[in-house]
Amino acid sequence: MPRAKLVDTKPRGRMSAYAFFVQTCREEHKKKHPDENVIFSEFSRKCADRWKTMTDKEKQRFHDMAEKDKTRYDTEMQGYRGPRQSRSSRKRRNRKDPNAPKRALSAFFWFSNDERPKVRASNPDMGVGEVAKQLGAAWSNTPQEVRNKYEIMAENDKARYEKEMKAFKEGNFGAKKLKTTEDEDDDEDSESEEEEEEEDEDE
Repeated sequence: MPRAKLVDTKPRGRMSAYAFFVQTCREEHKKKHPDENVIFSEFSRKCADRWKTMTDKEKQRFHDMAEKDKTRYDTEMQGYRGPRQSRSSRKRRNRKDPNAPKRALSAFFWFSNDERPKVRASNPDMGVGEVAKQLGAAWSNTPQEVRNKYEIMAENDKARYEKEMKAFKEGNFGAKKLKTTEDEDDDEDSESEEEEEEEDEDE
C-alpha cells in the first residue's frame, strides 16, 4: 500500500513594514487602475522613492502591521512540528551536531519561557497549540516597557549566538561549552518530548 504523502503546513513567513507598504500600494494601484499591466521593476522603484519621503508617523501603521504579523508567525511556529512523520523519522531529522551553539531566541520566545508555566498551570488540559495561542495573545497585550526587557534579552542572546557560531566555525567551540550547557539542553529535550506527547494525545 503506497505511503500517504506528507503535507507541510509550515506557517507563512513574517512580513516587514516595507513589505506591507508595498502590498498596500499594489492594492491601491489595482483599485485605481484595474486593467493596467504593472511593470514590476518600475513599480518597485516608485514604492521605494515614496517610502523614503514618508515621515515616521506615516510609516508607523506599517510597522504596527509588521509587529502584529511577527507575533502571528512566532505563535504559529511554536505549534509547528514540520511534516507529519513517524517518530523514528523525526528523530533522524532533528539530530544535529551536539557541539553546535544553541540558537538565539526571539523576544517573544523569551517572554514565552517566562509565561508558559503560568498558562499551563492555569489550563492543565490545554494542548500545545492552544497554549501557543494564549501566549501570542498575551504578548500582543504586553506594554512596550515590559517588552523592552525581552527585546534586550533577545539582542544579548543573538550576540552570544553569533560569537559562539564564529568560534564554532573556526573550531574553537566544542566539548567545554557543551558540558556547561548539557543540563539545559536536557531540559529542553524533555520539554520537547512532553509537547510531542501532548500533541499525539490530542490526535
